[in-house]
Amino acid sequence: MDARTVAAYDRPVPRYTSYPTAAQFGPSVGPAEDAAWLAGLGSRAATFYLHVPFCRRLCFYCACHTVAMNRQDTLEDYASALKAELEIVARAAPDVVVGSVQWGGGTPSQLGAERLVSVGRRLSALFDVRCGREMSMEADPRFCDEALADAMAALGVTRVSLGVQDFDVAVQQAINRLQSPEDTAAALQRLRRAGIRHFNIDLVYGLPLQTLETLSSTLDAAIALGPDRFAVFGYAHVPWMKPRQKLIDGATLPNAMARAAMADLVERRLLAAGYVKVGLDHYARPGDRLARAAAERRLRRNFQGYVADEQPWVVGIGASAISCLPQGYTQNAAEAGPYARAVAQGVRPTVRGIAWSEADRLRGDIINELMCHFEVDLADVCHRHGATLKPLLSDVAGLPALIDDGLAALDGTRLSITERGRPLVRSVCAAFDRHYTGGEGRHARGI
Repeated sequence: MDARTVAAYDRPVPRYTSYPTAAQFGPSVGPAEDAAWLAGLGSRAATFYLHVPFCRRLCFYCACHTVAMNRQDTLEDYASALKAELEIVARAAPDVVVGSVQWGGGTPSQLGAERLVSVGRRLSALFDVRCGREMSMEADPRFCDEALADAMAALGVTRVSLGVQDFDVAVQQAINRLQSPEDTAAALQRLRRAGIRHFNIDLVYGLPLQTLETLSSTLDAAIALGPDRFAVFGYAHVPWMKPRQKLIDGATLPNAMARAAMADLVERRLLAAGYVKVGLDHYARPGDRLARAAAERRLRRNFQGYVADEQPWVVGIGASAISCLPQGYTQNAAEAGPYARAVAQGVRPTVRGIAWSEADRLRGDIINELMCHFEVDLADVCHRHGATLKPLLSDVAGLPALIDDGLAALDGTRLSITERGRPLVRSVCAAFDRHYTGGEGRHARGI
């Protein structure tokens, strides 16, 4: 990526795990709307996402809703709150089918083996759980013993995402996450012995003190672990949102040109290792379910990244969890205390969200197609939504400049992202985002 392009597009831009993005959520959507929208699911299938906002230790780079929590009574109370919320959802949507289950955080395994199994059993007792469904769980390899591995297998976990971020000791010290390749490999082996067969590795580029050389060594060690998938994200430095990031010296962060070179290095190395690129930041082995979904244009993007789920709907359970329902998005209270108090009163702890307008649905489909497949037939999408193409194109003011800069091409009604533009697909999507202002704020930079 040349210096002119880097300078022009290194600006804050959404990751587009949703549209509209969470920045547009507001208090006009609350428990009443959430209950009505849940009821609207009927007997459709949905992904259930369970969020655990706790970790054993905090990493400085993390921008997730999580706190360090080791108190057993607090963990017990939170597990009880998760089960109570599942019961609330069951009353509102008794016929919904559980198509897949995703555990995220924080570190879901911080709940402990017995509590995880208890919550999982309550989920299975309350809902019609689709036979053969996938259950994925994020785990910290530093705290994954045999008891936890056995519990995850008993729970029905089919895929584990192991957080690595970087294996270089200096980088790890800068982000407060010491984790050796040997410890990571040992955790992976425990999980395999327990019967779990599918694994993801999460990496991050753009971290403090990270260089092309250290990143290359990390890739060597990570590839040697043999995961099915990689998710490789650019570090989002947003200390105004996440105060823990103030503990990272901004002067030690790679600049935009270095970040662009790192992203290119990751792609070259993983493709050479036999993985195929899926969307913007995921890689999978050719026979993997995610790779097949991409090849067959069934790929979706949501708050968990790229997914192969056939169903677009997500029921979020837990503090800060977001639901994607037929009428729009809802989000639970972010802090564990207010969350637990709300579910104790027998209502969903919904504090904000957004109802989709027809324009949101139209533009959301365009953005999803671009993020997942790097192309979209604009006329076809407009036809599906009963809209007219010409007014849409006249309203997308930034599109001509993107085409002139060689990031996108318009052939008739088919808009495609060029090879040069793929690392900047978020910037192309932003042209269709009627809420996006382009100013500094909560979004990560585009490079």
